[in-house]
Amino acid sequence: MDSNGPAGLGHRGGASGCPLEGSPQSSDRSNLVQTCLQQFTVTVAQLQQIRTSLLGSMEQALMGQNDPAPAVRMLPTYVGSTPHGTEQGDFVVLELGATGASVRVLWVTLTGTEGHRVEPRSQEFVIPPEVMLGPGKQLFDFAACCLTKFLEALPVSNQCLPLGFSFSFPCHQTGLDRSILISWTKGFRCSDVEGQDVVQLLRDAIERQGAPSLNVVAVVNDTVGTMMGCDPELGPCEIGLLVDLGTKACYMEETKHVAVLGEDLGSVCVSIEWGSFCDDEALGPVLTSFDHALDQESLDPGAQRFEKMIGGLHLGELVRLVLVDLAQRGLLFGGCTSPALLSQGSVALEHVAEMEDPSAGTARVLAVLQNLGLSPEASDVELVQRVCAAVTTRAARLCAAALAAILGRLQHSREEHALQIAVATGGRVFERHPSFLGLLKETVMLLAPECGVSFIPSVDGGGRGVAVVTAVVTRLATNRRLLEETLVPFRLDREQLAAVQVQMQEAMAKGLRGEASSLRMLPTYVRAVPDGSERGDFLALDLGGTNFRVLLVRVAATGVQITSEVYTIPELMAQGPGQQLFDHIVDCIVDFQQKKGLVGQSLPLGFTFSFPCRQLGLDQGILLNWTKGFSASDCVGQDVVALLREAIRRRQAVELNVVAIVNDTVGTMMSCGYKDPRCEVGLIVGTGTNACYMEELQNVAGVDGDSGHMCINMEWGAFGDDGTLGVLSTHFDASVDGASINPGRQRFEKLISGMYLGEIVCHILLHLTRLGVLFQGQQTQQLQARGIFKTKFLSQIESDSPALRKVRDILQGLGLSLTSDDALIVREVCQAVSRRAAQLCGAGVAAVVEKIRENRGLEELTVTVGVDGTLYKLHPHFSRLVEATVRDLAPRCKVTFRQSEDGSGKGAALVTAVACRLAQTPRI
Repeated sequence: MDSNGPAGLGHRGGASGCPLEGSPQSSDRSNLVQTCLQQFTVTVAQLQQIRTSLLGSMEQALMGQNDPAPAVRMLPTYVGSTPHGTEQGDFVVLELGATGASVRVLWVTLTGTEGHRVEPRSQEFVIPPEVMLGPGKQLFDFAACCLTKFLEALPVSNQCLPLGFSFSFPCHQTGLDRSILISWTKGFRCSDVEGQDVVQLLRDAIERQGAPSLNVVAVVNDTVGTMMGCDPELGPCEIGLLVDLGTKACYMEETKHVAVLGEDLGSVCVSIEWGSFCDDEALGPVLTSFDHALDQESLDPGAQRFEKMIGGLHLGELVRLVLVDLAQRGLLFGGCTSPALLSQGSVALEHVAEMEDPSAGTARVLAVLQNLGLSPEASDVELVQRVCAAVTTRAARLCAAALAAILGRLQHSREEHALQIAVATGGRVFERHPSFLGLLKETVMLLAPECGVSFIPSVDGGGRGVAVVTAVVTRLATNRRLLEETLVPFRLDREQLAAVQVQMQEAMAKGLRGEASSLRMLPTYVRAVPDGSERGDFLALDLGGTNFRVLLVRVAATGVQITSEVYTIPELMAQGPGQQLFDHIVDCIVDFQQKKGLVGQSLPLGFTFSFPCRQLGLDQGILLNWTKGFSASDCVGQDVVALLREAIRRRQAVELNVVAIVNDTVGTMMSCGYKDPRCEVGLIVGTGTNACYMEELQNVAGVDGDSGHMCINMEWGAFGDDGTLGVLSTHFDASVDGASINPGRQRFEKLISGMYLGEIVCHILLHLTRLGVLFQGQQTQQLQARGIFKTKFLSQIESDSPALRKVRDILQGLGLSLTSDDALIVREVCQAVSRRAAQLCGAGVAAVVEKIRENRGLEELTVTVGVDGTLYKLHPHFSRLVEATVRDLAPRCKVTFRQSEDGSGKGAALVTAVACRLAQTPRI
């Protein structure tokens, strides 16, 4: 160490500690002191470099990159939720190391949103030095003894009390109640603890002590306790910042970014052990000779370099080293030192805070210095205060750079330009130093001007936060149980799905024989799929919902070309007189003909009519009942082709040749069959659901002929209307059915199709809200509005990325306020409902393909299923689940699923084209 550096290990004066020669003049002293303190000045560029370097090390650690080793540890705490404010109950908290060489035990009562706040009871026990440095068993026995003494003074019942364990040292957590000590800090050096699970060590000690029944629910570091202890009414707090004897932070990170967890959803609190940050390029320029001297005198030289510039355990020591150096250079105290000033640890954080406190005045500075055995002059006071301010200002600015790294991380991961966030602050530096927080705020605004940061002081020094963590864990466990109980009926096993398959095959056989069955098994009079030789221009109509399409389909050797227009069916027409509905349809056709230059041409026309019909021929279809919100009068029981022809006649000078009426499912099969001749099944899963397939003509009662095939429109949406599916129906399904326009009908469709899945989810969400599992138990009018939760929301919510943000956006768009926990639960509800729907649909398809295989006496069937419908096409997982279910239930069928393009309209044209081809084929 050179002659101008700190002289904490000795002094150059005489025996009295005073210099042998005179001191510099006052003005010279001030300048020389200022020159010395310039070492503690950190520029904005240096702060930004520290921020960037620390952020890079954080992200390296999050990604699990170990080469080179990251300069900070990013440790998941397994705390996955912030408090709601509804938490209730009595909790015991044990804090070890949070306040230095002491154990603190607290009894915390949480009263929820309605109750009056109950102040916690606590007791602090000083840990003897020999316990801090002795065997680990001795330390944990001491902690258990403190617990017993504290609880003996309270009226504790025989019930098992939940205990939160605050263990304020670097640990590797593998669960909420499992934590491996990485290394001791803060002067602790107990043997046989590093590398051990500290929770188990505490449990063993409690058992040895015979303490009252205690259940260690969670181990929590003091930073997490600080974050969790904030008042929820002030808004969600997602960063905890601790500057106590040491310093570290925590924040809520998206789980998918924490490589060690291997999970994709939810959030987790990550503890940033940034005290170990030691990037030479970033920190080197701001390390002073005093920092080097402090490090060499410490118990862990070379370690925790960042913490030694910020933590309260070291600020006083840095001030002492500077004062010794200045005194020995004759710049302070008349050049005199004292044995106390020369003793390591004699200047504490409290002394620094008192000397910087403007309200204390010079008298307090003089008193502190005199207690150190010094005889300061009046001029020394201002210089000593400058020393304290230089050391603490640097600490606050360095801490701000580290906090700015977290803000940058959150901005990037959340893709938020203007981040609004609350930071909980805790620790003695914040609590006792008069200007540390102000300096921190000022620097954060400088380094992260686009972030709106509010600082909230922690409650009860973090002890309440540990209790809150314990309460949140308890609440989540209860909510998980209630959620599982609610969703159990939706989780179908293979046995249940196989039973549905068998029941459907039985209903198919009955329907084909003309016996009473919930499956009508309606002949469509479509006897063949396209063979590729079809040619010509065809018109097609597609009526299946609120949108009505008119298409011109040109079938050529090069493929199929389609031109179409979409027209709206107003609700008044969908639910008004039938004549008005069909007149509107003809008006749309005429408009299309005029736009496309088809006036005067009589093209063959296929009519896709996506409602249950009993066909008497290819161009005759008796409407059995309306679905999908239609209820036009004087149509049920009528031939809809005849109704269309009558409307054409009413509109004079219009010539249309209606060749075929086609169900949309048949149209889908025919559309896919044009490209794949093995396509013999059609499936629709959209607003509604239905299926068709090619059946052996000999099995179809009421239709002449014993050879060949006939496409059967199953109308499987009605499957289960006879009570067959009652065992699978939940009370949520019953509520949706009861509120529908056709109670008791279309039971299978109401478990599968897009018109109903959103409503089922909504009823479940309302139930979970009543149980207190969702939305803090606050009932909302928004969710009670019928149709508010669209089925398209399920597709968006279940998308792989960014899932939870999409949940928040959707529900906030509905006027609902939710937490990350709520978002996860809503997603899980959607998954359960859509999974059941897909599996039931798969069981139905398995029944159909197995029927075809058995009809033909094949060991193995190769068949294609043509599919259409927004739910099947747009939901991110529906198709995969359907296909997996079919593979499981029909292992002897090799099934390919082909999505149709313009299936309904194109299929109608192709049915017409096949009919025209067959009509021109000479019969032998």
